[in-house]
Amino acid sequence: MDAAQRFEFQVPASGAGERLDQFLVGLVPSHSRSQIQRLILEGHVQLAPGAEPDATGRSGGPGVPGRKVRSNTVLRPGDAVVVYVPPPADATPAAQALPLDIVYEDHDLVVVNKSAGMVVHPAAGHADGTLVNALLHAVQDLSGIGGERRPGIVHRLDRDTSGLMVVAKNDAAHVALTQQFHDREVDKEYVALVWGVVQSGRRIDVPIGRDPVHRRKMSARARRARTAVTRVTAAERLRGVSLLHVAIATGRTHQIRVHLSAIGHPIVGDRLYGGTRRFLPADLRALKRLPRPFLHAARLSFRHPADGRRMEFTAPLPDDLQTVLDALHTDQGHAGEDG
Repeated sequence: MDAAQRFEFQVPASGAGERLDQFLVGLVPSHSRSQIQRLILEGHVQLAPGAEPDATGRSGGPGVPGRKVRSNTVLRPGDAVVVYVPPPADATPAAQALPLDIVYEDHDLVVVNKSAGMVVHPAAGHADGTLVNALLHAVQDLSGIGGERRPGIVHRLDRDTSGLMVVAKNDAAHVALTQQFHDREVDKEYVALVWGVVQSGRRIDVPIGRDPVHRRKMSARARRARTAVTRVTAAERLRGVSLLHVAIATGRTHQIRVHLSAIGHPIVGDRLYGGTRRFLPADLRALKRLPRPFLHAARLSFRHPADGRRMEFTAPLPDDLQTVLDALHTDQGHAGEDG
């Protein structure tokens, strides 16, 4: 395993006013801006103030040793930047005998129904127990397809989102499926329970990017954003909430959660995007049982990477969501359907 690395830089006069992450891009070998931002977020970057006095007459720049800095911290001439790059994790995830619901498998691909709470691939803070670890145990000859750390993975679901995913079993299938996702030829439909009333046919066409303040979040008001389109294909109205079928033409991080929150109808149980309520009326008390955001990838359709035939898979709501929905119907009865 490679050793940890330590880099030290002094900000020149030409670097005055530059963001910390922008300054470090290109200075730390083999690290992109997003990787630099992760190092900063995880506390691996320190900023020692320069000796030049500021407007108040006090010396020092925007940071001090040991103080947490942000990617957008503004630098001053003479500031000393120290970057610690921890040693990389093992490049090849370990196979683990974890519960895995395989819906379909052939020579080229496997379709799984991912359970809520399972991270898709190893990353910082999740070295094992992921879908990739489970796949390496259950599927033969998967290692290395599309990259050692994410073998076979062509798309992702959030940790707390359950539902259907397709995984490639060879390089040709990986390339073909990745191209279909890129060309928006894959149909993905989700089931979501949201606050308030949302009509069937609603289209949300709002770009999404990383939230400039809360780095764990995505935002519909980000300065740097990418196109994202979400459509509500069906809606069932209940008192206080709506059960939606949602199709996405793009696959941005947290897309459905961000878009529904942006129009004032966050997903029930989604703490990150405003979907929780402290006080609930009696006919919504079943929602207190929700262990996660009410979001499930219920349908997935794509062309087979080898012969081009259209394939479609569906997955019913898992028990945790179905139990809550059944109790909700019992408590208040059907209030009508739309679409």
